Amino acid sequence: MRHHRTAGKGQWSASERHSFRDARTGVEVHRYTSAPAISHPTYFLQSSFTPANRQLLFTSYRTGDAQLFAATLPEGEILQLTDGPTVHPFSASIHPGGETVFFVRGGEVWGLSLRDLREWKIFGLEGAQFGEASPDANGEWITCAVKHDGHNGLAVGRANGDDWRVIPFPRTIIHPQFHPLDPEWLEFAADPAPRMFRVRRDGTQLECLFEHGNDCFVVHETFLGNTGDLVFTIWPGQLCRMRWDAPREIETIARFNAWHITPNRAGTSILCDTNHPDEGIHAVNVRTGERTLLCESRASSQGSQWKQSRYALPEDFAEARRQASLRSGQSGEAALSWMEVATDTVYGPQWTHPHPSYSPDETKIAFASDRDGITQVFVADLETHPQWATLKEG
Repeated sequence: MRHHRTAGKGQWSASERHSFRDARTGVEVHRYTSAPAISHPTYFLQSSFTPANRQLLFTSYRTGDAQLFAATLPEGEILQLTDGPTVHPFSASIHPGGETVFFVRGGEVWGLSLRDLREWKIFGLEGAQFGEASPDANGEWITCAVKHDGHNGLAVGRANGDDWRVIPFPRTIIHPQFHPLDPEWLEFAADPAPRMFRVRRDGTQLECLFEHGNDCFVVHETFLGNTGDLVFTIWPGQLCRMRWDAPREIETIARFNAWHITPNRAGTSILCDTNHPDEGIHAVNVRTGERTLLCESRASSQGSQWKQSRYALPEDFAEARRQASLRSGQSGEAALSWMEVATDTVYGPQWTHPHPSYSPDETKIAFASDRDGITQVFVADLETHPQWATLKEG
């Protein structure tokens, strides 16, 4: 056992792991953090686990601002990976090889070696804001949303720092992702509606995939594993699949309040949390639409807009700005950045959402919960689920 030492990059602290059985399913759950500060896994579009489940990557504010940490598995001893300038709290992604983490600080994409904690800047734009860093299936290319000099777009380039470009777009971009079978293609979300677009990596063949208005609340689209198709939620009651190739037929997989969705690699099962009401974390059989409760989340899942069935309108954001200015003591006209607005009262503090994601071998899931007042990192061991044999078959 390593002994606790003063916080700082490369410092170890004792395990905070606490294990218990889920009250509804009996599955074994491990809480890996307990410090009196927000801690949460990486964003649900990326796995928080390194290959072979050796480490669990998470963001924590325990040192005063957002920094990256890793817990060894299964014991849970904690290693601080970064310090210095604040890390974008939901930006981290693990290279498929498992030895490198990509993350964002302000307007810069960084790499971090998990072997020796060496850091290097991959790409940057002075004065820019970047979203999460999303690599392709081989870890050769990276993309992220960007806002720079009042303009929006997505940045894309090689992980070695070469061939970076910004593809402009007239509206806010969020969550760009590479096609899992063809890294020449990217899918991304736009705000406001219509939301779903694709573009080639060289910036050509920009195309809207689904024409809809603000009254069709499309959220959390991602790829259906290695099928290459897309899945998304029409909030609050429809889980859908869209064919990548024309004609882009849309079919309903299931009708319930699926929220953040993460398919398995085979595209046979979709992991999701739920909200309004919180019915727990589920696995959905893509072929039949049947869902299986995995465990409770008991997260507060904040955000006024999730009570609606439409996107936020200008007056919703105006109220969010007003509330933020009251908290900060500034003028009600003070502007918020697009990232700050997205995490405020309209869509809620993101760390209050479970954001479940699979481990690489799909035997575990990581999720966040503030069930005890402060958001912490949880892992559920699916192999202890009473229906594991069925779940494993997808």
